[in-house]
Amino acid sequence: MNKAFLACITAALFCSPLLGQQQTSAPTANAQSSELDQRIRELEDRVIALEGKIRTIESEKAATAQPQPPQRGTQPEAGAAAQTTVPSPSATVPSPAVANETQAGLANAAGQLPVYGGNSAASKALNPDISVIGDFIGAAGGNTPPPLATLQPFPSLEMHESEIGLQAIIDPYARGDFFISFGEEGVNLEEGYITFTSLPAGFVAKVGKMRSAFGKVNMMHNHVMPWVDRPLVTTNLVGGEDGIDDAGFSLERILPAPKGIFLEATGQVFRGDSDDVFQHVQRSDVSTVEHLRAYRDITESTNLDLGFSYARGHNDGTFALRGDFITQLYGADATVRWKPLRRSIYHSFVGRTELIWSQRQQLPSEQRAFGFYSSADYQFGRRWFTGVRFDHSDRSQFANLRDHGLAATLTYWPSEFSQVRGEYRFTHYAENRDSNELFMQLIFSLGAHGAHPF
Repeated sequence: MNKAFLACITAALFCSPLLGQQQTSAPTANAQSSELDQRIRELEDRVIALEGKIRTIESEKAATAQPQPPQRGTQPEAGAAAQTTVPSPSATVPSPAVANETQAGLANAAGQLPVYGGNSAASKALNPDISVIGDFIGAAGGNTPPPLATLQPFPSLEMHESEIGLQAIIDPYARGDFFISFGEEGVNLEEGYITFTSLPAGFVAKVGKMRSAFGKVNMMHNHVMPWVDRPLVTTNLVGGEDGIDDAGFSLERILPAPKGIFLEATGQVFRGDSDDVFQHVQRSDVSTVEHLRAYRDITESTNLDLGFSYARGHNDGTFALRGDFITQLYGADATVRWKPLRRSIYHSFVGRTELIWSQRQQLPSEQRAFGFYSSADYQFGRRWFTGVRFDHSDRSQFANLRDHGLAATLTYWPSEFSQVRGEYRFTHYAENRDSNELFMQLIFSLGAHGAHPF
């Protein structure tokens, strides 16, 4: 009897903590249960909404089918009549989403939601993104360049360029980009190439006609430049507006670098025809371009971009003495960008400079020319920008002739799709001749135009 009594007391002592634990954990269990019930109700609401969308799509498909009405005197079969007169229970209960849209006045009498952009989206499924960019320039002032000068003045009014862009993803491994330029003198394929983005070892390849990766300005289209014209060094040594733009292929890869530094190497091979820079006579007269780029964020608001370029190709000599000679170009560029992300979001600064050395073989002697430009562009308002640029350049075929220039710009952006720019340009030619000009530029964009290289 005593043993039984002791056993009961021991069992009671062991069970009392367990009962207390169950009592203390009961509120927690109830909270978890209510949270689980809430999630289940949310999932049920989502399922009901999805069912409503599916029924809406099926009803739209049935409406577009447009079945032929039965002929007079014919009676439908009994089974068919039963199927058409007795709707399913699920079809008679609208989903909460449809009910809400109907109360808001967005659904029609049948409870179906309107379709916005459905047909246009389907029609664009296999079409590329199409854009048109217009570049209109007006000029005033005097500019009579000397006979040997490469800089040519703008006419008083000119639709300088209309660029059509066609861009699309071809497949998971490649994309295509075409830019066709329509000017007053004709049509030109500015760029047209395919980019392979999924090559082994991290390589990216381009095949087609493209602007070479020599420096900064040579890669820019007219509508992305912060000036109306191009710097003198680009005009005198790198072919001007078209620059080194040729058919060929490009291979680039990101290289390992210390932490915080982006390092990219690019190698390109072209046919060898680039206006006044390179000319090829036979198939072996190809031109090559190599570029090394280093980028680093200095602070949260400031970054530095450095580049080194080299180009080599054939030229046909001078105007009077033709022949097969070599032209070599060396370049270095630096860009500093500042744009605060937390304060003064409508203020920014971009400083650029580019130095180019040219070694051109020709008769009677090799010409060694040098040129550079330095520019500063500042955003002082939400839509207002101003800038200044200084030019200094020899001429590639006459290295003893040196031109200087100065330009000041003021740009207003009514929106992201248009900009109005005014520019004053002063040019001092080597022949001791000066020019003062005023430019007005209007750029506008239609359609989806992809971003250009940063």
